[in-house]
Amino acid sequence: MSFDKLKTDLSFLLTAMQNEPEDAHEIYLQIQDKLNELKAFGMPLPEDLVKLEAELEAEFAAAARAGAQSRD
Repeated sequence: MSFDKLKTDLSFLLTAMQNEPEDAHEIYLQIQDKLNELKAFGMPLPEDLVKLEAELEAEFAAAARAGAQSRD
C-alpha cells in the first residue's frame, strides 16, 4: 500500500471519528491498524496520530476501569 493511500485512509478515519463519535472505538482500532502498516513499511509515523492513538487508548482503559469498579 502506498504512503499516499495510507495518508488518505487516515484522513478519512479522522473525519469519520469527528462525525460519528459513537464509533470511536472502531475508528481507534482502524487508526491503530494503519499506524501498524506504516511501521511495517518503515515509514515515519505522524506524531499527531500517535498521540491521538495514545489518548484514545487511555480513554478506553479509564472507561473499562470505571465500568469494572461499578460492577464490584
